[in-house]
Amino acid sequence: MKFLHLADLHLGKRVNGFSMLEDQAHILRQILAILDDEQPDGVLIAGDVYDKSVPSVEAVGLLDGFLTELRARGVPVLLISGNHDSPERLAFGGRVMDSCGIHISPVYDGALAPVTLQDAFGPVHVWLLPFVKPAHVRRWFPDADIESYTDAVAEAVAHMDIDTAARNVLVTGGTRSGSEELSVGGTDNVDSGVFAPFDYVALGHLHGAQHIGRETIRYAGSPLKYSFSEARQHKSVTVVTLGEKGDVQVRTVALTPLRELREIRGSYDELTARSFYEHTTYRSDYLHLILTDEQDVFDAMSRLRTIYPYLMTLDYDNARTRAAGGMSVPAETERHTPLELFEALYQRQNHRPMSEVQRAYIAQLMEQIMEVQG
Repeated sequence: MKFLHLADLHLGKRVNGFSMLEDQAHILRQILAILDDEQPDGVLIAGDVYDKSVPSVEAVGLLDGFLTELRARGVPVLLISGNHDSPERLAFGGRVMDSCGIHISPVYDGALAPVTLQDAFGPVHVWLLPFVKPAHVRRWFPDADIESYTDAVAEAVAHMDIDTAARNVLVTGGTRSGSEELSVGGTDNVDSGVFAPFDYVALGHLHGAQHIGRETIRYAGSPLKYSFSEARQHKSVTVVTLGEKGDVQVRTVALTPLRELREIRGSYDELTARSFYEHTTYRSDYLHLILTDEQDVFDAMSRLRTIYPYLMTLDYDNARTRAAGGMSVPAETERHTPLELFEALYQRQNHRPMSEVQRAYIAQLMEQIMEVQG
């Protein structure tokens, strides 16, 4: 049985003020073309379908069109809500859509039943576990010791009636760490050992395609680059083929965006020289330009946008910015966790590092804030 594994569509997202709707429509058409070539038996969408819990009309229309195209091809869709989605809104009409082959994870209520598909080797049970926080799971199992994300997912899995002799696929949100929402202190990472009962685990939330623990526990990654910290990533669709029990093959199919997202460094004169850009795609790419001039260039953003209309951000890397700590380049901050950034600020202001007690206290506060913000 063959699946396409997608995640982190973030429909309706804006990046540095630029709407990504046109880019998203382009990449969804490309995914449909891959689907036509691969002829899978199902499509797994592992959360963060929308970028906001209350998506725009345009984003809803984009998803509606994509699901309509998938169903026109007769392909079952198995979809969960991620931490960016409203599980209640995404699940609306889910019981009606089940009969059409579009299976959406309901709001977690402590009980899960699989969607079962059949092939020549027998049943494949697909379990749809939406993104859950410890508090979500603790509500249904108040006597359980649930403190971490690992505890929460382990408890949810423990209450699934899994036939381990059959083939089982789990679709779920992974961790909150990565470029999308950086880890606070490690407590939100889910141990891969929790996923032992499953032949394949389709994860969402980290934007870079990768596996954890074993090749068959995998993040599909986002289909588009949504941050300059992702500029060097190669986006793809994951193709998963399940043979008989124990035989799982995983490969990727590359995606090509409508516009590339790049970081380019150089002096103003270098970047504005026709010889620099005329034989490249830079003028149609999303750009983060880093000027190396020692003196600020007057009205640089407006002047550069006459050449590079999709210029998103502009920064300087010179003696002045390096002396100030190099914090003018957003991509550098995106490579650090909020806790690391807070520690750096504390040390700069107090001329000494945080103690372990202070670090633990701040990490706990950040966890509590993220719980409230949801």
